[in-house]
Amino acid sequence: MNDFLNQKKQFVQDTYYMEKTIQLAKKGKYTTAPNPNVGCIIVHKKKIVGIGWHYKSGENHAEVNAINMAGKLSKNGTAYISLEPCNHFGKTPPCCNLIIKSGIKRVVIAMLDPDPKMSGKSVKYLKKHGIQVTVGILLKKSQNINLGYLKRINHGIPWIQLKMAISLDGKIAMKNGESQWITSKDARQDTHRLRALSSAILSTSSTILNDNPKLTVRCNMNKKCQKKYIQPKRIIIDSQNRVQPNHQIIQEKISEIWLIRLYHDKKIWPTHVKQIILPKYKKYINLKKLFQFLGKEKINTVWVECGTNLFSNMIKLHLIDELILYVAPKMLGHLAKPLFFNTQELDLNTINTFSFTSIKSIGSDIRIKLKPQCKNLIY
Repeated sequence: MNDFLNQKKQFVQDTYYMEKTIQLAKKGKYTTAPNPNVGCIIVHKKKIVGIGWHYKSGENHAEVNAINMAGKLSKNGTAYISLEPCNHFGKTPPCCNLIIKSGIKRVVIAMLDPDPKMSGKSVKYLKKHGIQVTVGILLKKSQNINLGYLKRINHGIPWIQLKMAISLDGKIAMKNGESQWITSKDARQDTHRLRALSSAILSTSSTILNDNPKLTVRCNMNKKCQKKYIQPKRIIIDSQNRVQPNHQIIQEKISEIWLIRLYHDKKIWPTHVKQIILPKYKKYINLKKLFQFLGKEKINTVWVECGTNLFSNMIKLHLIDELILYVAPKMLGHLAKPLFFNTQELDLNTINTFSFTSIKSIGSDIRIKLKPQCKNLIY
């Protein structure tokens, strides 16, 4: 009975500290890509003596920051880490060696790192050096803060979010193409915050020609938006080479632009613009090959903003992981442009089905997050 009570007490304690560790990991959510979000807490005699999180690729890992803060108090302490510590040389030295050197006697890990370089190897290494290791505390919560990293490592493609602003009657623009602005300023600011969480923003040449956007993050730095973030890469599907150097997105040099094309042109482009040639499907860019390419380029998450055609194709091809709709309390009428277009006759057994994961008021609008019921078929 005493053993059971002690185990229960230990589990409660581990859960408490791991919750704090995962909250720490979230502090790097705007800057860590392509690395995962990781937090670490050092506990000595039931007191937190060191905290750390990974801020940016190439900088100290969470464990290093926490151990540096704890100093000598790390000895005989417990380290709570949201992701398995590294055991190999990358841009920084192995964290396992520092953990062993610090004198930490126990390590609690929320989840193993699926990267083949680790994937349980660090746990074996720590145990070999006499350190107690517990794995699996708050596993799901740790996974949820690294959806893009996990999908890229496990399946070779990014986590794909598809966003659209629509009216109550499911329209995205007036008949003449006018769409600025269907939703409120609050909804647009929320979009910028979510853009900032992404590795890349994906759109099409049609959107560039119609709206001439910058596709950058312009955040007002409120409490929901970190003081620093990395501008996402901007990726434009341009199979007919319609994007020109004078477009606003090209003039805005704040981040890289990848023009996804079927063939090069002979124009002189600024250094932040790359033409990337990919295979075609019929006359168009092969979307599956595109996302596989982005995975190889270590793009963790892709935020898609587009028109009806790409939106409809991504839905029909089951390419998305999350659908995000900003719904404005407006009616645009039956002549306005629809959200979804399908030339095939459908019935209730063949339609695309989603489940609601979140519904939230954003200013005068509603933001709805949905998850596809069917499995992503790209891998």
